[in-house]
Amino acid sequence: MPRAVREQQMMDAAVRTFGQRGYRAASMDEIAELAGVSKPLVYLYLNSKEELFTACIRREAEALVEAVRAGAEPGLPADRQLWAGLCAFFTHTSEHPDGWAVLHRQARTHGEPFATEVMVMRDEIVAFVTGLIGAAAREAHHDPALPDRDVSGLAQALVGAAESLAGWANETPGVSAREAAATLMNFSWAGLENLMNGRPWQPPAQAAGRARRASSR
Repeated sequence: MPRAVREQQMMDAAVRTFGQRGYRAASMDEIAELAGVSKPLVYLYLNSKEELFTACIRREAEALVEAVRAGAEPGLPADRQLWAGLCAFFTHTSEHPDGWAVLHRQARTHGEPFATEVMVMRDEIVAFVTGLIGAAAREAHHDPALPDRDVSGLAQALVGAAESLAGWANETPGVSAREAAATLMNFSWAGLENLMNGRPWQPPAQAAGRARRASSR
């Protein structure tokens, strides 16, 4: 078997083991047995448990980012692109629950260098979502120059919500990827649409003050 194919076979076994048992509890013996190879061969190809885990994080992160980018078809209205991207995100996380567990739970809870690897992936997705929200603002024509900080903050909030919802959806029987995506769209897009159209929510005192000033004109 070619080395590249054998290596992917080992990583498949490693993702499954890390995702289900956790980084610390997983053993190289288990991974080798699941992959159908000897433990020395795993070490020969992937050097150490830490390097194997890092390689798994990178592979799963790249696959997730690619799925999200491929899902959002260019040329569609911004809300349709966001919907398609969310569907792609939740479809991928539901079809690869062990990979998502590695990224969302294991890598983040075991410190460096694993957490940094996940942040690289997250930054890519946030940048992509930021672009979609910025495009929606331009499309609405009401606030084409929505401040970068506002757009970035919205993207961070949306990605954080998607991450939490993916974990919930994977652990809740009967929740489909499409249902999870619709839940997040219903939660987020109404607010985003109002913001894009110049109708941002305001704290009560601030909103009342603006209303008084408007009525006195």
